[in-house]
Amino acid sequence: NWMNSKKMPVVNRDLWEEIMKLSKPHQIKWNWVKGHQGHPENERCDQLARNALLEGKKLSHHEQP
Repeated sequence: NWMNSKKMPVVNRDLWEEIMKLSKPHQIKWNWVKGHQGHPENERCDQLARNALLEGKKLSHHEQP
């Protein structure tokens, strides 16, 4: 039903549907990792995402007249 644990619609449903479609031909073991709990790979992904967001904001700011 694409609802989160709080019974609200999931964020980025379109992206989740795409990853589900792309993962079908593969055998994947999904592991949930609680965010911001000192897991090195999770912390690294978070930092990369934050950097990309900031870079995107800088680029869109420069495009404005």
